[in-house]
Amino acid sequence: MRHDPAPGRRFRRMPRRRLLTAAAALPAAALLPGCSDDRRRPSGGRITLRFQSPAWQQDSLKANKQLVAEWNRQHPDVRVQYVQGAWPTVHDQLLTSFEGGEAPDIIHDASDDLADFAYGGDLADLTPLLPPRLRRDIPQRSWQTATFNGRIHGVPFLQEPRVLIANRTKLHRSGVRIPTPEHPWTWREFEEAAQRLTRGTTYGVAWPLKEPVSATLNLSLSTGGQIFHRHRDGKVEVRFDAVDQAVPRTIHDQVNVYRSASRTTLGMGGSDTLPGFFAGRYAMVPLGFSYRQQIAQQAPKGFDWTVLPAPRGTALDQGVSPQTLSIAEDCPHKEEAMAFIDFLLSPPNMVRLALGDWLLPTGQEALKDPALRTPRYDWVTGTALAGSLRSAPAQSVRGYPEWKDKIATPGLQEYYSGAIGLSALRKRLVEDGNLVLARYQR
Repeated sequence: MRHDPAPGRRFRRMPRRRLLTAAAALPAAALLPGCSDDRRRPSGGRITLRFQSPAWQQDSLKANKQLVAEWNRQHPDVRVQYVQGAWPTVHDQLLTSFEGGEAPDIIHDASDDLADFAYGGDLADLTPLLPPRLRRDIPQRSWQTATFNGRIHGVPFLQEPRVLIANRTKLHRSGVRIPTPEHPWTWREFEEAAQRLTRGTTYGVAWPLKEPVSATLNLSLSTGGQIFHRHRDGKVEVRFDAVDQAVPRTIHDQVNVYRSASRTTLGMGGSDTLPGFFAGRYAMVPLGFSYRQQIAQQAPKGFDWTVLPAPRGTALDQGVSPQTLSIAEDCPHKEEAMAFIDFLLSPPNMVRLALGDWLLPTGQEALKDPALRTPRYDWVTGTALAGSLRSAPAQSVRGYPEWKDKIATPGLQEYYSGAIGLSALRKRLVEDGNLVLARYQR
């Protein structure tokens, strides 16, 4: 879970590049030792760029390190040094490194973590640096996820749709219609299917909602839900209208009315539900597309599973926060850093990164690769959903982390468990939520 500093504190900080300019006017004796940025200074004509990545899965780590090694062999004058990060602590790592003037040159992160750093002046504006090929290959809907105040601060390159992982044997025995990306279930059909799949000790669905906000907001795009509404003056207002309530109400009713969803999984993470899924206690589990890797590795021999598209409302759309590559504003070699990003995200290399993480590439050429369109592990289902992925609703909202942690997470958890009703949830999300956002928008 990410923890942001107090409202406004980060945005008043003077970026390090301005501090260095001011320091240049001071007497040499007034400067602290160690302020010279030797690690960025070319030695013997060679440039060294630090690339921090939180990649952690074995195949993903292998792909990233192999590509760095290939770049270094092909570009002896621009060496890239791989720095290992970690997803659970990436925000705090970057916050500390920016504050201390030791940020990596090239930053692998996720688009929903960029807003604070983009508005705070820590990330370079990539708009004038982007190669035309890369700009064309990635669709505009993906660029929107990393655009703040009209400036692009990250290159989105991997994305993850939410899907239904289902027990194929139980699906066929129930007689429900098997949905496809071309003909998905509606949310009503999904409710009915979950009821038909609920038999004996088997629940139709298990919702792992230890972190309920992202799943709720992103799936609500399918019913037209937005939650966050930006006015012409740039300020954001929280609303919780009928279209925003459709998905939360479905989940609530499955748990508390129809009893077709397990109550005990509400406090679980996705991986926590897999043993019960393998044991037949749940027929379906809504999960991210990359969970297929764990299932492929951990499922008992003979366990028959499949990937189904998430339900649709007025559309099949859902929100995503793609993984991104950014350049630090303090990086003195931005063009070389962008050249490395362009190399890393060439179509063949983007495919390698996607396969390593079991995710979808944003690049249109990479999506055409046969390796990502095979029925094996239902890759073909995922690539069919790529066109319906949109920017997550909270992507550029200042104050979202506090709203999520203090307001939305406990509110949704209580609503899904049946502890509070829809009107109480709405009051919390809207009234209390707008008080939080107002502090960031003064």
